[in-house]
Amino acid sequence: MAIQVSGMLLEGCVLSLLANEDTYGYALTQRLKAELSVSESTLYPVMRRLQVEGCLTVYDIPHNGRNRRYYKITEKGADKLRECASQWESFKNCLDNILPTERSRDA
Repeated sequence: MAIQVSGMLLEGCVLSLLANEDTYGYALTQRLKAELSVSESTLYPVMRRLQVEGCLTVYDIPHNGRNRRYYKITEKGADKLRECASQWESFKNCLDNILPTERSRDA
């Protein structure tokens, strides 16, 4: 995807994945990288910012002699996710009214 994803949208993507299950950092970044053109160096600061804001908590679990840092969404994070989803829906509707799609060309 050539469209750059940043800011609130990235936060919403992180929170959305964590709403399903707690995930360790590397797995989370790999999942997002598989879907979006985004680097780990972009995602870890987003995750840190969400943690500082109280939207995520972290805990470590030993794995093969090292600790894996897991991220868990908080209630504040769930609230932020709902806000991100609402903002995305509004933005998407605006774009749908402007940009042509296969569906609008066929109509």
